[in-house]
Amino acid sequence: MADKEATVYIVDLGESMADCHNGRTESDLDFAMRYVWDKLSTTVAANRKTWTIGVVGLNTDETDNPQNEQGLEGYDHISVLHDLGPITRASLKSLRSTIQPSRTYGGDAISAVVVATSMIEVFTKKLKYKRRIVLVTNGESPIDDESSDEVAARLNESNIELVVIGVDFDDPDYGFKEEDKSRAKRNNEEILRRLVEQCKDGVFGTMAQAVEELAIPRIKPVRPFKAYDGPLTLGDPSKYQSALSFHVERYFKTKRATPPSASTVVSNTERAGPSQTQTLDEDVETEGIEFSGVKQMRSYKVDDPNAPGGKRDVEFEDLAKGYQYGRTVVPFSESDLNITKFDTKKSFTILGFIPWSSYREFINMGEVGLIVAQKHNEEAELGLSALIHTLHELESYAVARYVQKDGTQPQILLLKPNPAIEDNFECLYDVPLPFAEDVRTYQFPPLDKVLTVTGNVLKEHRLLPSEDLKEAMSDFVDAMDLSNMDVDEDGNPVEYAPIDELYNPTIHHLNQAIRARAVDEEAPIGPPAEILLRFSKPPQKLLDKAKAEITALIDAAEVKKVPEKAQGRRGRKETVKPLSGLDIDALLGEKPRKTISSENAIPEFKQMLATAADDATVESAAKQMGEIVRKLVRDSFADVLYPRAAENLHVMRDELIALELPGVYNKLGLITEDESEVSEVTAEEAKAFATSMS
Repeated sequence: MADKEATVYIVDLGESMADCHNGRTESDLDFAMRYVWDKLSTTVAANRKTWTIGVVGLNTDETDNPQNEQGLEGYDHISVLHDLGPITRASLKSLRSTIQPSRTYGGDAISAVVVATSMIEVFTKKLKYKRRIVLVTNGESPIDDESSDEVAARLNESNIELVVIGVDFDDPDYGFKEEDKSRAKRNNEEILRRLVEQCKDGVFGTMAQAVEELAIPRIKPVRPFKAYDGPLTLGDPSKYQSALSFHVERYFKTKRATPPSASTVVSNTERAGPSQTQTLDEDVETEGIEFSGVKQMRSYKVDDPNAPGGKRDVEFEDLAKGYQYGRTVVPFSESDLNITKFDTKKSFTILGFIPWSSYREFINMGEVGLIVAQKHNEEAELGLSALIHTLHELESYAVARYVQKDGTQPQILLLKPNPAIEDNFECLYDVPLPFAEDVRTYQFPPLDKVLTVTGNVLKEHRLLPSEDLKEAMSDFVDAMDLSNMDVDEDGNPVEYAPIDELYNPTIHHLNQAIRARAVDEEAPIGPPAEILLRFSKPPQKLLDKAKAEITALIDAAEVKKVPEKAQGRRGRKETVKPLSGLDIDALLGEKPRKTISSENAIPEFKQMLATAADDATVESAAKQMGEIVRKLVRDSFADVLYPRAAENLHVMRDELIALELPGVYNKLGLITEDESEVSEVTAEEAKAFATSMS
């Protein structure tokens, strides 16, 4: 988008806009305003003072426009609802109460275009602006086209783009044609179409297509940002004459997209004027009439027996960072911290080269950069071009050490050549590589064999797939091939999921939800757009095609439906029966457990509860577990064993709640009546007990 924009939306509010047509359950006005509200809320979210908006009402009950005030005829029932200028969320709320169907149809659409044109000309003067008028109408009210030629010439002279979007207007390119259209609407539609065609910059379309395209996420373009401007070296030019050094510039090629951040606000008790706004951060602006930013204040105190209350305030500048060492804290002053910092100097140095075949793409660590020669520097252009073509001819990558500026962390970058012969653009692409400390090595058992404890190798085992299963899986993978799923207009196979159609559902659905909530605080948030969920499941056409292979794989893998887990509380007398009906305890010869060891406390505690025949056994198990927890706390070096003790307590609490014996646990803590129906402890009593124990 341009740096400066001036857009005026003309909204038809005639009484016919309150009707529903073509099977829709919403009025023509609500249908059209879906498009307008989306555009207005997007501008509000951008929070750019140079993106200005104006709103003009067509077929309003009243008349409020400069042309009518000057005594000019033909401008009745046209009202300026929002003067051209920055728009805020408060403006959206005001417009929402104003934009309602009227009881008239006496306004003229071309006259409304003249009003919008005058607003843009007065506001922008001769300054460089992107000028646009968007007319939204159903074309039911009369239009006088006597001055359409003069209006089109004026629009062209002022470089104003005219966009006409009609409710149920015919659009052969989109494939929509309204049946049983009235003669008046057909004539008005033709008048507006001719007006757009007379403009050197005009768009004519139907509202159905405009609303449908609202679901397509808007990709925010990233402006080129120069991350580095300096020499790229190979060797040390200060020591060796054979070293290479030429001036390059580095820009970001890709940038990670993140969801919009939220800010904490509170209701503003001091009612401010509607024009006052308060900026909480660089991305969020809220109206002072509703919210205020949350101000945080911190105070720091130290023990001082001579101060009132035994505490004394200290300034933040007097504090030092401390690092925990065991159960003590080791202070670190700023001078000590400076010793630990790695002193780096701005540099970009090639360390070596590797062949393409030895590189694995999965170790890419982040965003891609773009390296070009310094502008208007022929020596740098020649040096970079020679390096690029040499790397390309030798099928090699360069590995470089990169320090963006003095004192920053060094990075290791992989440099990929892109000679002009590929896409008429000569540059180096770079991507960060991991350091040795970033690589984690994990060992997993082999998938094609089983190694026994005696060292024997088994090729057939219940954990290994059979030949039938391997064949069924191979056929399934082949049948689910997506590479030939889509076809172009000529019937040729094309990529099913092109990269420019893959959108992040989290980011874009959140943006859609924010825009919807900014317009209407009470309306429910709709589901994610279908385009965001398109690739979340296999296409039905592919599933139908691979139905035989899917069935064969299910049979070969012996896939069975898992029965639903029974809901409800499990009593102590209830036992979980296996699907086979066999007595597993009898088969394994397990005897009731009487003791619990600290090395395997949780499983043995559960086993003792499972075989308990009376409450005394449960109490004994809880008592033993309590002693184990106390021992873990006593024997812990610093807080190393605290998590283990907390996990033991958590398991004991859950098991005793399930057995409906909260009183046994309440010797260690309090289980409230909200957690267990048989408990007689209230939440207040539990809170008081916890306070007394801390």
